[in-house]
Amino acid sequence: MKLLNKRGLRSMLLGAVALAMPMSLQAQDFAGETIEWTIPFGVGGGTDVWARFFAPQLSEALPGNPTVVVLNVPGGGSITGANQFAMRASDDGLSILGTSASTQYPAILGDPRVRYDYADWTAVLASPTGGVVYIDPKYGVTGPQDIEKLRAEEIRFASQGATALEMPVLLAFKMMGLNIKAVFGMESRGAGRLAFERGEAGIDFQTSSAFMSSVRPLVDGGKAVPLFSLGVVDAEGNVARDPSFPDMPTFVEFYEQATGAKPEGEAFEAWKALMLAGFSLQKMLVLPKDAPAEVIAAYGEAAKTIVEAPDFRERAGEELGDYDQLVGAEADAALKEALTVDPAIREFLTNWLAEDYGVKM
Repeated sequence: MKLLNKRGLRSMLLGAVALAMPMSLQAQDFAGETIEWTIPFGVGGGTDVWARFFAPQLSEALPGNPTVVVLNVPGGGSITGANQFAMRASDDGLSILGTSASTQYPAILGDPRVRYDYADWTAVLASPTGGVVYIDPKYGVTGPQDIEKLRAEEIRFASQGATALEMPVLLAFKMMGLNIKAVFGMESRGAGRLAFERGEAGIDFQTSSAFMSSVRPLVDGGKAVPLFSLGVVDAEGNVARDPSFPDMPTFVEFYEQATGAKPEGEAFEAWKALMLAGFSLQKMLVLPKDAPAEVIAAYGEAAKTIVEAPDFRERAGEELGDYDQLVGAEADAALKEALTVDPAIREFLTNWLAEDYGVKM
């Protein structure tokens, strides 16, 4: 019988060790695997656009180049899909979830429909975003100087729900004294946009990616008029212009020009807290925290590879907006920080939701 040389013996031993190792320790190699990326929204909204931008790049960057499939599970303003993920997700790295403010807000506020806990998840990618509020040209409103025209109309707004992504937008409407009739039950912001396009809603809001990809053509065609961006809020509560829309006034600027005074008080503090928790780190890729360290590290490295690519900023400018991405441990730490909300602000928000929308936590 032919004897094995040292190289052959080493290869055989390594193979035997690999076969004996638990699958969890080999999970960082995803060759031949399919990763199911749950997106708890319908097709066409900002989170869906975001996921479909990252999915093929994630496939290329992860070890073994697995197939990454986006699975849309809309309902409940993202609660349905997030609950499903919490119950069914495997911890082998083949199940990942894309979250949004619509997923975070209900968890922060203690929505009884929530069956998931962010403490059970680890974030490996966090994407800030902004958003734009726009209106049907038929109202004759082009800017803050037309605030009285706005206040004089009852305008429909197609929303996923009172505790969903649109919370800071609904609060902004209230702060300006607008008569906005929220129609809840949309499966995604994309569905809200379609309601606007059909004339079923007169005012709408989209996150940066969806605005740039789907609303700009409406603006260019004279079918929508941008009013303001939400702006960018930092940890100290300062509001600056959105880098994706540098020529557009922020909500704060619009408010000041419309009312002659700066926003202040509990409502404004709550608005800033919502912006930090839901937009400064708005979309996140998370895995079950019980996933092996090797798997979590592989996702963190893949995310780093994607966002550090020389042409990432150029490509992301159209798809995601001009925002800095957080990856790995930095993303996870930022998530935990953003979800820590002052109890007084939580009380204000729960009282407002109960009084205005009959939502009780």
